[in-house]
Amino acid sequence: MSTQTAEREGRVAPGDGTLPGLAALLPALLVVLILAVVASIVLGSTAIPLGDVVQVLTGHGVGVADSGIVEARVARTVVGVLVGAALAVAGAAMQGLTRNPLADPGLLGVNAGAGLAVVLAISVFGVGSLRGYVWWAMAGAGLAAVLVHALAGLAGGGSPLRLTLAGAAVAAGLASWSSGILVSSKQSFDSFRFWQVGTIGGRGLDLVVTVLPFFAVGLVVVLTAVRRLNALALGDDLARGLGENVLLARATVAVGVAVLCGASTALAGPIGFLGLVVPHVARFVVGPDHRRVIPVCLVAGPTLLLAADTMGRLVAQPGEVQAGIMTAVIGVPFFVVIVRRGRMASL
Repeated sequence: MSTQTAEREGRVAPGDGTLPGLAALLPALLVVLILAVVASIVLGSTAIPLGDVVQVLTGHGVGVADSGIVEARVARTVVGVLVGAALAVAGAAMQGLTRNPLADPGLLGVNAGAGLAVVLAISVFGVGSLRGYVWWAMAGAGLAAVLVHALAGLAGGGSPLRLTLAGAAVAAGLASWSSGILVSSKQSFDSFRFWQVGTIGGRGLDLVVTVLPFFAVGLVVVLTAVRRLNALALGDDLARGLGENVLLARATVAVGVAVLCGASTALAGPIGFLGLVVPHVARFVVGPDHRRVIPVCLVAGPTLLLAADTMGRLVAQPGEVQAGIMTAVIGVPFFVVIVRRGRMASL
């Protein structure tokens, strides 16, 4: 068996030979992330000098006219970093869990469950604030994930294929319920569409603090399950042969993915495509080993989301194109290139 074939099947540690080392790659990615953070705060419909930003952040910005804008953009940037990292990591973990390269965080029905919960909150209970949406979205995301795993029969040895099919079925069903409620209530539709489009703007740091523990728990769970993801990538039989408890490994990863997706969707709405394309870019650069893929996603995810959000504010001044739309616009070309190169490599 050749080294490339073994790497594709996850049997050897990637990064050997011509692949760049993680220690050399991460500092470069961190520099790019810092530049994206600075651009997110400085650029927009109103450009703010970097010196004014520093004054506001150090508590000396009393005389700065745009101090309110700086504070809003700082909160927006923090949301972008958290949501981008969470969705990218969740996407990589989801693709490893299901052994499906087209899997994304929405595959567990989390986005659809959060969306239906927000629709019910608006139409039935009259919830109209982002803080209220957060708790409803978290609850809906959690219930959807539980329903998917119950249908897949995970506790009884459900396969990744069954998990994928159950997730697709639950997501379609919940989305249809949401559409039915929205069609019958114009007021609910008007309120919901601003959340549904996916944006990191308009969120205060108080809202971030509310959801931050969920991000922390989800990231810790996935990061501690990295070796289990590598074992699952070999197939259930080989994973058991390596001494891995397959059911426990799947359940652990699934819980981490559900928490990360639920927190991200609750805070920013359903932002698609990011969790699909970033893991593919990471694997293309560092290989299939999740010990390398997950750290790269942790940095590359927020970089892409912040770049998309900043670009959306620049191309539609004085308005903006929401980040959920821009991630697809930016991500599609990357994904097409990766698919084409992967197809050529397999010929």
